[in-house]
Amino acid sequence: MTLDTSIQTIPRIGPKFQKKLKKMGIKTVEDLLWHFPHRYEDFSNVCPIAQLTLNEKCCIMGKILEIKNSRTWRKRMILTQTVVEDKTGAIKVVWFNQPYLIKTLRAGDGVCLAGKVSLGNDGIFLSNPAYEKLPKDVVRSVGANIPDSILTHTGRLVPVYPETEGLSSRWLRYIIKSLLGQFKNVLTDVLPPQVIKEHKLLPINQAIEQVHFPVSMAMAEKAKQRFSFEELFFIELFVLRERGKLAREKSVAIPLNLELIQKFVKTLPFKLTDAQKKSSWQILKDLEKPRPMNRLLEGDVGSGKTVVAVMAALNVFKAGFQIGFMAPTEILAKQHFQEVAKLLADFKVNIGLLTGKEDKFISKKLKREPIEISREKLLKKTKDAEIDILIGTHALIQDKVKFGRLGLVILDEQHRFGVGQRAKLCQHPMSTSDVDIGCQQTDRRVDIGCQQHVPHLLSMTATPIPRTLALTIYGDLDLSLIDEMPKGRKKIITKVVAPANRQKAYDFIRDQVNKGRQVFVICPRIEGQSPEESVSKSCDRRILTQKGNVLSWAEAKAVKEEYEKLDKEVFPDLKIEMLHGRLAAKEKEKIMKDFRAKKTDILVSTSVIEVGIDVPNASVMMIEGAERFGLAQLHQFRGRVGRAEHQSFCFLFTDSPAQRTRQRLRALIDCENGFDLAEKDLKIRGPGDFSGTRQWGIPDLVMASLTDLSLVEKTREAAKELLVDDPGLRKYPLLLKKLSRFGQRVHLE
Repeated sequence: MTLDTSIQTIPRIGPKFQKKLKKMGIKTVEDLLWHFPHRYEDFSNVCPIAQLTLNEKCCIMGKILEIKNSRTWRKRMILTQTVVEDKTGAIKVVWFNQPYLIKTLRAGDGVCLAGKVSLGNDGIFLSNPAYEKLPKDVVRSVGANIPDSILTHTGRLVPVYPETEGLSSRWLRYIIKSLLGQFKNVLTDVLPPQVIKEHKLLPINQAIEQVHFPVSMAMAEKAKQRFSFEELFFIELFVLRERGKLAREKSVAIPLNLELIQKFVKTLPFKLTDAQKKSSWQILKDLEKPRPMNRLLEGDVGSGKTVVAVMAALNVFKAGFQIGFMAPTEILAKQHFQEVAKLLADFKVNIGLLTGKEDKFISKKLKREPIEISREKLLKKTKDAEIDILIGTHALIQDKVKFGRLGLVILDEQHRFGVGQRAKLCQHPMSTSDVDIGCQQTDRRVDIGCQQHVPHLLSMTATPIPRTLALTIYGDLDLSLIDEMPKGRKKIITKVVAPANRQKAYDFIRDQVNKGRQVFVICPRIEGQSPEESVSKSCDRRILTQKGNVLSWAEAKAVKEEYEKLDKEVFPDLKIEMLHGRLAAKEKEKIMKDFRAKKTDILVSTSVIEVGIDVPNASVMMIEGAERFGLAQLHQFRGRVGRAEHQSFCFLFTDSPAQRTRQRLRALIDCENGFDLAEKDLKIRGPGDFSGTRQWGIPDLVMASLTDLSLVEKTREAAKELLVDDPGLRKYPLLLKKLSRFGQRVHLE
């Protein structure tokens, strides 16, 4: 058996458990051994029965005197009851609805039990404790020195693992401990010896044993530190090598057409901010280099990222190359299509829209008025390089979409795309000649004569990236920050609304509508769920419907319910519409078109409006169940209003009395700057949910380390030093192999 061995060949893991393990991403022995505990139960202190304390968790060791099953008629529950004694006394033990225990535990057996001491009619008893039989040759007396290798579920620090339905920590402990026995002291360390020594890390064999079954919390922490360092080291090594590879790639240098850019800026109905000017300059200068740009443009909601991207696109278009512009939703793609057409109306640009359901085209002659075009014609024009800018959703990465002269790829809200999707868009060929005959595409490059060319890449996000994430998961991207808002933009007044003040908020909203303004209402879910329609998922509190649709936050208010309440009870005289992701594309477009045209007063929506929707007349953002969203997401919702001269408001509705909820929402009120808020959001929610890093498959204990700036910087420096000494990692074949496998599950542009 090796680390690459499939779980299918491991004894005691049948098809039923294989399916559940694969659901958690566990396919090999290595996956199983690297499925780390997320916490530990401390059952290491074995107490004499005579010294047990009511309502406290304890661990006892003794002998079973008797055991029997009985049924309670009131609740029709089966009780398994036993009496356990040690040298100091005896205690009753009760398990609920576990009748099979009578076949596992018998009178005379030595056991170790860990659970809570409760008070019943007959005195104290142990309620539903974890149990473990002791071997017959083990001395069963209080204070006996029992080796850690004997105990697995009690009498020690007990690992608690991330679970799924039907796959318990008890079962995982049993399987993992047997595997550790087979791999004891035979694992080879992939980290270089000098790195282990310099950073005082546990060797791999000791670390893997102590992370699962530690002898103390101090050793558990050391093991966690070892694996956190290792995984972050791999990430840093990977992104630094990718950055180095990209620096060696070739791309077409796009000269800066300063006269063109100045002409474009003069057509804008507003002045660029200093941050927009700086970011634009960085991007345009990057395009001049003969290597592919790999830049992330980040800025707050409403900071003007699209204008900066359009400036780059215009420069690339004038140089004779195409631009692919991908957005995560149809609504946003169509909005970009309209906005780009408006901004470039005076520059004779052919612009196409490809969404999967509806395709449009704006020609140089038509300027702003789009016409519908068949999919075949649009694809042919794109392949023939007659489409200068093609805007779309995931439809852009279909195999049928071929660019003739792709020079620049723009990704909006790039963290919303899977790593494979982002990579695929960058695989289109770029040609330096009008004749592409004989070109052979390999990976992200295309051979043209003796040269290989990679399109330039500009990613955009309205989710500011905290420094630790910028150094790790975005470590191979150059960053441009738009950290100032357009002048004259009024501060959005944000308030937390308690249940008692709900009617006052409704009255205020009605007053805003009477003044001609419009209102967004956000709810976390689409529709209510009945218990028989759903199956709880213990890890992330999500719901899986019979149709296979995943809906988050089962207890949250439903959009349909909220729409009915507002439409019939609260604002029966106002025009209210509902928007969510399950509506047909044309229906969604009509609803948004009516809202922009002021035909609708209030739009009740899911988080589908989080990204990019621009309705300048909307002045109120009302968020139901605000405690159920991350701070960065709430900040993006808030950014949907306050986009014109009107004073705007954001109301955070919550029924939660928890102090932590109030503290989180207070942070949103205190922070206007998305970058400051992002740091707080990272600490509160963790990086896994922050920007799509779950797709990396990083263990939870390592994920938590992405908030540790000091550790991130240490691993980055260690990776740099190693690459300076040995860029090809020829001295470290095992590390190179591991890194190659790491790269198969991770891809960063």
